[in-house]
Amino acid sequence: MGTYGDLPAELVTERLRLRAWVPSDAEGYHGLWLERDPRVPSARRVDDEGRPTVEDLRGRIVDDPRGAEPGLGLFPVELRDTGEFIGYCGLIVGQASFDEPEIAYELARRAHGHGYATEAARAVLEAAVRTGRRRLWATVREWNAPSFRVLEKLGFHPSGRVTEDAEHGDSIWMTRALDPR
Repeated sequence: MGTYGDLPAELVTERLRLRAWVPSDAEGYHGLWLERDPRVPSARRVDDEGRPTVEDLRGRIVDDPRGAEPGLGLFPVELRDTGEFIGYCGLIVGQASFDEPEIAYELARRAHGHGYATEAARAVLEAAVRTGRRRLWATVREWNAPSFRVLEKLGFHPSGRVTEDAEHGDSIWMTRALDPR
């Protein structure tokens, strides 16, 4: 495992602020869980008993506000002009590795179609370069056309690797080499 710089505490773009998690983000984060496509594995959706609850998610945020090792982590994404929580974006190990992490993002449905995912992911990608990382990955379900469009705008391309999943849809591995600065 290599040594990398940390992600900044905050990333600011023209329209967005990616910042540290606060307990009040739990409501918006829970909303994402409720909106998830039924093809998403059940462990990533609210179950029939209502779990995870807003309080469960608030506990996770309070216990581990960064949510990852140094140089990784998910940022809540908010609109700069209103402070409205619209999703998250960041770097995770996911199915990849600490040295070559995955970029991950998810936005509330009301925020789709405005270019916010591309804007947030571009900021995270640029921050990943500054950590010293050389490659990023993304795994996307074959049915998630909007995520493929975001990744293509950011220079990701199919790696040829596929994780088969007949129940939820195959995961296509996208990758992008990072230019050191």
